[in-house]
Amino acid sequence: MKLSQFKFNLPESLIAHSPSDIRDESRLMVLHRDSGKIEHKIFKDVLDYFDDQDVMILNNTKVFPARMYGNKEKTGATIEVFLLRELNKELRLWDVLVDPARKIRVGNKLYFGDDDLLIAEVVDNTTSRGRTIRFLFDGTDEEFRRNVEILGETPLPKYIKRKATADDKERYQTIFAKHEGAVAAPTAGLHFSRELMKRLELKGVEFAEVTLHVGLGTFRPVEVEDLTKHKMDSEQFIIEEKQANIVNRGIERKKRICAVGTTSMRAVESAVSAGKILKPANDWTSKFIFPPYDFSIANSMITNFHTPESTLLMMVAAFGGYEHVMNAYEIAVKEKYRFYSYGDAMLII
Repeated sequence: MKLSQFKFNLPESLIAHSPSDIRDESRLMVLHRDSGKIEHKIFKDVLDYFDDQDVMILNNTKVFPARMYGNKEKTGATIEVFLLRELNKELRLWDVLVDPARKIRVGNKLYFGDDDLLIAEVVDNTTSRGRTIRFLFDGTDEEFRRNVEILGETPLPKYIKRKATADDKERYQTIFAKHEGAVAAPTAGLHFSRELMKRLELKGVEFAEVTLHVGLGTFRPVEVEDLTKHKMDSEQFIIEEKQANIVNRGIERKKRICAVGTTSMRAVESAVSAGKILKPANDWTSKFIFPPYDFSIANSMITNFHTPESTLLMMVAAFGGYEHVMNAYEIAVKEKYRFYSYGDAMLII
């Protein structure tokens, strides 16, 4: 398929800049992938589509406050430092993006916080905006993390054109987030409230947790018309044996297996055994899913509404059927559904 096949007109006004007032009361579009039939619901209505022994696969990655602002030594210029991933815990080496990049060279020092709570030195150039930095900090890892927590901001995507607030710290995080390592939230999971999860549990729905640490590659635009030439960034994922067993039991019982979000789907599709069941894994994946694609694990999916020409839309089209999904998006625009990270949700069954 071609990139241009995933174009559609998305009015700027439909991109959500803040979450719905209550987690489970965002809107929900239900798409039946056999017929293309569409229903308009509220998110907590997902309860009506799941039953005893059905399985929901959740991504339990936790977003850390990755966006920091430092001052360059001598000039005092403000530099945005976006923490991508920790390369070496002992040496406190981090892979980061800096902005404006032209001002930051190897050997520069950056000072964070009014009283220089953290100091970092640039040790390498990785890409045009990428750098490797070393934090010069003598305390414990716990103290270092606490300082990052104090200085860092919730890494809201750039298209949300406002400063992150204290509310974002809670709302740009799923209620089941456990393992820190993501620089973007697995957004389909943001719609789940504690009450809704309890009600699903009482209905007999089982939850299997996987971890995929969402990287900034999630937002990287596709720049080639021929999709086979696009390269995805690698993201770390972990699937424990106990969780794989929950999913495989559901497959065996021919139950509804629902991937909550494109990241959960990417994780499980990156760990399929020859016998088409889920296997435990601790690995990195750069899997790019676009139509046509034969899915092995999940037979239903919850996802947000994605932007034109994004890899996320391509995966959803592969799962729901290209024509059905593009038609659903046309209806979503007409019905003024809210798009992207803080937007509304879609259930594909």
